[in-house]
Amino acid sequence: MTALASLQLIESKQTMQSTVPQSAVLSLSLTRFRNYQQLRLTLPAAGAVALIGTNGAGKTNILEAVSLLTPGKGIRHARVAEIDAQAHGISTGVWAIASVVQTHMGEVMLSTGRDAQAQEDKRVVMIDGKRVRGQGDLAPYLSALWLTPQLDQLLYEGNSARRRFLDRLVYGFESTHASRVLAYETSMSERNRLLKQGRMEDAWCSALEHTMAEKAVAIAAARIESLARIQQAMPEAAQEFPHAHMVLHGVAEDALQDGVSALDVEQLLRDMWRVQRREDGLSGRTQSGPHRAQWEVWHPAKQMESAQCSTGEQKALLLAVILAQAFACRMLTGRAPILLLDEVVAHLDGKRRAALFDALMKIGCQVWLTGTDAAQFSYLNGQAAFFHVENGSVRPF
Repeated sequence: MTALASLQLIESKQTMQSTVPQSAVLSLSLTRFRNYQQLRLTLPAAGAVALIGTNGAGKTNILEAVSLLTPGKGIRHARVAEIDAQAHGISTGVWAIASVVQTHMGEVMLSTGRDAQAQEDKRVVMIDGKRVRGQGDLAPYLSALWLTPQLDQLLYEGNSARRRFLDRLVYGFESTHASRVLAYETSMSERNRLLKQGRMEDAWCSALEHTMAEKAVAIAAARIESLARIQQAMPEAAQEFPHAHMVLHGVAEDALQDGVSALDVEQLLRDMWRVQRREDGLSGRTQSGPHRAQWEVWHPAKQMESAQCSTGEQKALLLAVILAQAFACRMLTGRAPILLLDEVVAHLDGKRRAALFDALMKIGCQVWLTGTDAAQFSYLNGQAAFFHVENGSVRPF
């Protein structure tokens, strides 16, 4: 972390006030979304939201709806058409989400859904009733982090899912990170297409590689800075969880961390891609860049890479990372991301469960939790809004 960022973190911690507006979903309306034909919820701006119900009742569907108010494909990484409500296996119409959210800019209405007029699998996004270019425009208004059972193997599986998770950590610090990643991937896809067709004209390729290099260095620098901030916040944010040690490797990442200037790293990437054009054309993909960076998470007490840890230890490491990110965001920006924790508490012992709830209340973010047993959340009585979820309907406890 730079000296300036470290100083900002310390100063922000000293001046953090609970009166600063937090990111929060104040109302949520679903239409033909998964197993919900119609649903409207009114929610508290602070504290926790606990969704209690049996497996398959629709708890995770509500979390997915909240996640789709931020850039990306949500917690399930689903195709747009897959989300439509179904009856007897047949779609009952296109889905839509409408929400009033509290942001640092005041209350804003965010809406999204499947575009019924488009032939392709396209998602519409509206802000205060006006259609915007795409989901990237949601980034300045809301950020969210989540932990679901599907992520239990995140630290064991390949790097693609890890990088998506890492970039979502970065969004909380830099809302423009999403647009940089999209711009990089768009230029890279165009380069791949040209090279695969055998079109290696230097002017076209160099122009694309120039854009890629510029965005790549910004992406790598944001990832490095964000991880440093999370690492520094971890001892205080996740006291009862293993303090994960994180390492980031890649061509741009390694060079920046070795002290090479941003301009020199851009030139290094352009030179590398120029040399690799023919090989990339044959393989149909760009073989080096921030899209291939490796994010490693270690259990320091055991001196063990996370892939070698048990599932329970991996979940504890991920919780530590999420708590530290939310805590660091709260200190640096005055607002924390919304946290979506799906079936998390059932796998924690009583001590860690209490520590998790204490940490969440300390951060002061809006957190959504799901579970099958309300007793698991008794620690939050008086600090959470409880809802019973059953067969596509929701009612207050």
